[in-house]
Amino acid sequence: QLQAFGGGLVQVGGSLGLSCAASGLTFGNYIMGWFRQAPGKEREFVSSITWSGSSTWYADSVKGRVTISRDNSKETVFLQMNSLKPEDTAVYYCAARNRLISATMTSVPSWTYWGQGTQVTVSS
Repeated sequence: QLQAFGGGLVQVGGSLGLSCAASGLTFGNYIMGWFRQAPGKEREFVSSITWSGSSTWYADSVKGRVTISRDNSKETVFLQMNSLKPEDTAVYYCAARNRLISATMTSVPSWTYWGQGTQVTVSS
């Protein structure tokens, strides 16, 4: 129900845009998020956005370099990443959870739906 696109290989300092298309959801009822998982590490929160787009959250590690947005008419969420660093290398997952769930955004179990992941590799 969630399919991510846009991963690839980019040099340090470069930019990359990810997108995630949803289907089978009442998209406007869901908070959308992005997580990432590097080899040997746990999945970690990157960013999330409310159904209206009025509120966004970012991990400290990406704040100022990453922008999340969504287009409810296209049922798609976007993640624009700039000034990429080698430590940004990971598989990136989009996720969705009902907007009524009150758990912290960083809580992986609180997210209901997950995309298949897309690899982002930042080379130095």
